Amino acid sequence: MRSDIRFWFRGELRSVTGISPQKTVLRWLREDENALGTKEGCGEGDCGACTVVIGSLEPLASEGLRLRAVNSCLLFLPALDGKALFTIEDLGTALHPVQRALVDLHASQCGFCTPGFAMSLWADYQERSSPPGRDEAVSLLSGNLCRCTGYRPILEAAAAAWNYPETKLNRVPVATALESVRSLPALTYRHGGQGWDAPRTVDELCALAESQPEAQMVAGATDVGLWVTKGLRDLGNFISVAAVPELKTVRYEEGDLLLGAGLSLTDAFRVLVARHPELSVWADRFASPPVRNAGTLGGNVANGSPIGDSSPVLMALGASVVLRRGERTRELPLEKFFLGYQKTAREPGEVLVAFRLPVLPPGSSFRAWKVSKRRDQDISAVCGAFWLVQDTRGFVVEVRLAFGGMAAVPSRAGGAEGALRGRPFHREALAEAQEALDADFAPLTDGRATADYRRTVARNLLTRFQAEVSAWEDRS
Repeated sequence: MRSDIRFWFRGELRSVTGISPQKTVLRWLREDENALGTKEGCGEGDCGACTVVIGSLEPLASEGLRLRAVNSCLLFLPALDGKALFTIEDLGTALHPVQRALVDLHASQCGFCTPGFAMSLWADYQERSSPPGRDEAVSLLSGNLCRCTGYRPILEAAAAAWNYPETKLNRVPVATALESVRSLPALTYRHGGQGWDAPRTVDELCALAESQPEAQMVAGATDVGLWVTKGLRDLGNFISVAAVPELKTVRYEEGDLLLGAGLSLTDAFRVLVARHPELSVWADRFASPPVRNAGTLGGNVANGSPIGDSSPVLMALGASVVLRRGERTRELPLEKFFLGYQKTAREPGEVLVAFRLPVLPPGSSFRAWKVSKRRDQDISAVCGAFWLVQDTRGFVVEVRLAFGGMAAVPSRAGGAEGALRGRPFHREALAEAQEALDADFAPLTDGRATADYRRTVARNLLTRFQAEVSAWEDRS
């Protein structure tokens, strides 16, 4: 076992001890390292002022090192173990091309948020071989907010950086240093009555979870981090799943797709969109790149949130969860995983290891939409995902309608499904299914939407689904 946190920082491997495992990377940078270029804005992963770049060992990445922007305000310091940390100071004393583009295009005013923009642009610059288009720039900067400068020059700077002499990071020494950390024992870190264990195999993870069922399981901490930074909770001991490669696999088993629960949302969505192109807009609107780079598919489901947008989509696709406790493995349909508000069927000491998604049969139609107050980086008022199979006459053979934001848990609309099953998907069946939605759900009024608004949106999304996929020609 190893008790010090080791990561690449400022051109060398650093070893850190004597710091609370609940301390965020942002606080460590500003309070311990006097690295003040990384700013604190919202403190909850929305504004992007705290953006840093994390380098991780990945065999298929350029020179074995993947660079991705994340929010340092939510990332706990021990999560850096075996990784590289880059901040705005690492771009050098001479302006990097992304910085030069921001300056030359007057893409900064007060400057508070500019380091975050620069780091998002820097990560993207390092990972691509040609300038981003405007839509790509809009997407990659959707996690960065600026309230005093128009976005036109900022978006133009994303492409203009390529007009200057190329300045790429030499990843080889970084990857070599991180490989040396990988050869060391797994991290078991303790300080002040708090702990952080980072096992490296699924067997070690399951054994640890079974022996410490009270420990807080954590992956990207995009949700758990808020419990500390905003809720001011002392979470005691953590078990991190981030260092377990088996939880990040994508494989096929007799046609079924198995997604490891530890896959980042970025990686998981890439696979899902390739399999179901209808998800592309939904996936792009899910949080922001820094959140998707850190958060995991398993974490988004396991937290039991009624507005975890991946759950309705996975339900509509017929997904099941693969759970393991010790040596015992079981599978459960996703809709049976949620028992109540932030309460799931996961037993003490049990680990969510994967999702199983079946092959959709011929004649399948699938759509998913998210409705929120703003397009980017916003929590859903309602998320709806819909799948059905119609025969050659347009009759509904099978159907799954799943919603988030309509109840205490993400769930299927059983009554509405029953109103459609075995009937042609025409106006009369649609009207009955919409009426059934009122019995399926009793939504709440909160700061995001009223109950009536949510009911209306759910009905309208079902209407949109019918309009886009129905094989029935309504002649009435």
